[in-house]
Amino acid sequence: MPDWEKRFRAPRVGLPHWAPEAPDRSVFVSNATGTFELYTWDRSTGEQRQATDRPNGTVDGALSPDGAWLWWFSDTDGDEFGVWMRQPFGGGPDEPAVPGLDPAYPAGLAMGRDGTVVVGRMTDEAGTTIHVVRPGGEPVEVYRHRQSAGVGDLSHDSTLLAIEHTEHGDAMHSAVRVTRLDGSVVAELDDTEGGTKELGLSVLGFAPVAGDPRLLIGHQRLGRWQPMIWNPLTGEETELPSSLPGDVHAEWFPDGSGLMIAHDHRARSQLWRYDLTGDDPSGGELVRLDTPTGTISGATARPDGTVEYLWSSAAEPPQVRSTAGRIVLDPPGIRAPGSVPVMDVWVEGPGGTVHALVQKPPGGGDGPFPTVFDIHGGPTAHDSDAFAAGPAAWLDHGFAVVRVNYRGSTGYGRAWTDALKHRVGLIELEDIAAVRDWCLEYGLADPERLVLTGGSWGGYLTLLGVGTMPDSWAVGVAAVPVADYVAAYDDEMEALKAMDRTLLGGTPEEVPERWAASSPITYVDQVRAPVYISAGVNDPRCPIRQIENYVERLAARGAVHEVYRYDAGHGSLVVEERIKQVAQEIRFAQRHLPPKPTPAAGG
Repeated sequence: MPDWEKRFRAPRVGLPHWAPEAPDRSVFVSNATGTFELYTWDRSTGEQRQATDRPNGTVDGALSPDGAWLWWFSDTDGDEFGVWMRQPFGGGPDEPAVPGLDPAYPAGLAMGRDGTVVVGRMTDEAGTTIHVVRPGGEPVEVYRHRQSAGVGDLSHDSTLLAIEHTEHGDAMHSAVRVTRLDGSVVAELDDTEGGTKELGLSVLGFAPVAGDPRLLIGHQRLGRWQPMIWNPLTGEETELPSSLPGDVHAEWFPDGSGLMIAHDHRARSQLWRYDLTGDDPSGGELVRLDTPTGTISGATARPDGTVEYLWSSAAEPPQVRSTAGRIVLDPPGIRAPGSVPVMDVWVEGPGGTVHALVQKPPGGGDGPFPTVFDIHGGPTAHDSDAFAAGPAAWLDHGFAVVRVNYRGSTGYGRAWTDALKHRVGLIELEDIAAVRDWCLEYGLADPERLVLTGGSWGGYLTLLGVGTMPDSWAVGVAAVPVADYVAAYDDEMEALKAMDRTLLGGTPEEVPERWAASSPITYVDQVRAPVYISAGVNDPRCPIRQIENYVERLAARGAVHEVYRYDAGHGSLVVEERIKQVAQEIRFAQRHLPPKPTPAAGG
């Protein structure tokens, strides 16, 4: 078995999430059976149990606070539309968790220590609705709005509910509302000031202590994500130290004595503890926790004061570690081989300095190499120094890999994330082009053997790039892409429609020129590179119809292309399916790239 396949097949485990009132009971995600499913883990006995078993996998789950029940979201073949189910922690039949609620897209879930449950739902017909279910009672609707919103958290005593909402119409910047459980408003925090300012808020959690109504909030007032503590009953706001240069997120320690701080900066992560035991919360001590260099993709503070975290680097596969110095979960079976470390590259682009992560193929010399520009999705996400089996597969086949944190990416400040508005897609491609030029100038990349690829938003940028920059790319490989932006808008889930309206400044009818300028199908007749497209037939985010529209246009002009359709949603949770897709992508690129030039005789 080649190393690149081992990286996909090697059993992985996600970060365990534990029940607040039963911390020995946890739930985690693993691909141990070849499909990503939910597992329960009783730490007191060591017993681990596969809890879900579905053809296309299951990854959305949570434990009730007392650890008695595992809740999991049941959709149909990855379409993300469904209902919450539950089963006893120790095993048993599944049952509808909230009888009486029809299927919907999930919009958050919160479970109280007294048995109260808050369920967020989203449908095309109703927009967002939030229901409260008291123990033994029926679901009661307490919130409804056409714009996107979601359940933030439920207070320790189940009397206060935090809601993130975008009623002001800016889907990129949420406001926070705290209500009683009958829906009556307690307090509102809106840094957008009714949609007039691009400043978002996020709910990080109520204090985990009885009688403490304080809410941990993320804000962007300093140009990047920072935490603060807000008391919705008094209006008091406590700013926390902002000396860390990157985005800062936080979580309460279980006893409320401090905050676990997660700091993301320049594609790497750190963990800190912020002490709240003094009289003045704003004057607490910030202490660095000992973690290796790389990326922490999830972390949680445990009752004993330790922190468990999921860590990896581009060169080293993921591990669930503890600040106590041990491995928390060590899956059985084959180990994923390591890969190549990343090199940081900073390139001056038209909108500022662009950060890219570059990897050279192992044992490949100095180049120039056939080079893959692997573009991340989102767009509000970013590539980091983290292990990824997909890029590692390209490396093993002799390609250099370049990943670009273009404008629109998170982790470089609010202005960088918000910069892509109105000229959507085109701005990101300007940054990618600047890094491409650097790779050619420094001899890393062979200009005749450049592959543009990505999934989701990265797939969208791939199709847009091979159309708007036809001389720049030899091959395009797009997974679950937006291909016909207007048709995608018509068919996608309501939350994504709201995001698209925010990005483009209106609907297709209101600003048709912007939608046309940002849609790959506008430029399909200019595409000269061979194009490979993979698509999930049940995808609610990048629906299949709009991809078929684009493919029909390619076929009508005899353009070289290949399409692979599979029976799942926005990507696959089945390991063999993912391996099949990566193998097809690499073979397509190898088949259509020109061969490496042969050195002249005597040269």
